[in-house]
Amino acid sequence: MNKLHETVIKFPQTEVWNDSCSCRELAYAIENGASGATTNPVIVGNVLKNELPEWEDTIRKIIADNPSFTEDEVSWAVIKALGSKAAGLLLPQYKATHGQKGRISFQTNAKFYRNRDKMVEQACELAAVVENSQIKAPASKAGIEAFEELTYRGISINATVSFTCAQAVKVAEAVERGLARREAEGKDTSWMHPVCTIMIGRTDDYLKSWMKGHDVLISSEALEMAGVAVMKNAYRIYKEKGFRTKLLVAAFRNQNHFEQFIGGDIVLTIPYGWQKKYNNSSVEIKENMSAPVDQKIIDELMQYEEFRKSYLPDGLQPEEFEHYGAFLATMNQFLGGYDSLVQLIRKYMIV
Repeated sequence: MNKLHETVIKFPQTEVWNDSCSCRELAYAIENGASGATTNPVIVGNVLKNELPEWEDTIRKIIADNPSFTEDEVSWAVIKALGSKAAGLLLPQYKATHGQKGRISFQTNAKFYRNRDKMVEQACELAAVVENSQIKAPASKAGIEAFEELTYRGISINATVSFTCAQAVKVAEAVERGLARREAEGKDTSWMHPVCTIMIGRTDDYLKSWMKGHDVLISSEALEMAGVAVMKNAYRIYKEKGFRTKLLVAAFRNQNHFEQFIGGDIVLTIPYGWQKKYNNSSVEIKENMSAPVDQKIIDELMQYEEFRKSYLPDGLQPEEFEHYGAFLATMNQFLGGYDSLVQLIRKYMIV
């Protein structure tokens, strides 16, 4: 039995997702116990580049069937097509678990991260594409506001572009407000499955970059465990407060990002390449979620304000989320990825 499959068999509360909407990769992941998948403009662009012969006819048909579509509209139609195909592989799990597994995440346009209403409007459109949808939006101040409204409307959210305890707490609080509003009106919430991502590998990336730029000497062990420490602190807070949102680990960079979360009531959204590495590893599949990060590592990291911003539940205020270094770097990548996707589509339109 492969390591990921062994994990979900021993610890059913630990979900594994495929960090892509590629059906080839998702099929492998499902064989190894995966119960979800995700998209964003960078992911869709990479899938198209790697599997373009399989999608060229779909792209051309969308263009031919919609002669008035702009390149942006064609791009979103393609995103929906890729997501819909992947959703079909997960639909049996969705139905069998009453919405608690088997979902595909669609991400709203990164350009809307400052506009609550635009995020809500597009999220509702994307949620209607398939019944097992989950909607991603950035955990900016406007995104937090959108999460409450979307939850109230019965849409399961996936908060993304999130790197800190503060963002995770504000997301969960917004979801609780949305659920309470919905329940007060007697509306069903039993099929809902909200999640909040912390992109712990990108938390590490940013802290490494910041410390290098400030001539800081810190142990390599501390730098490799910073994101893990942030996630474990957020997990502790979620359990203490009884939040109904489930935390999701993303942006895998090392063995800790899998091994440290085994046994947790948590989602691991793992890229295909890292799935293969973990499956070929000698990692012992045992409960590690409850094991705290070494206090010496926490003390070493807590010397620096940039880590405290990510680790403490009040380390950032909502109006600061979109100015945090990891948020800026990731948004620039997502926006660039969307531009690259549109450029790829343009080649099929201007012929």
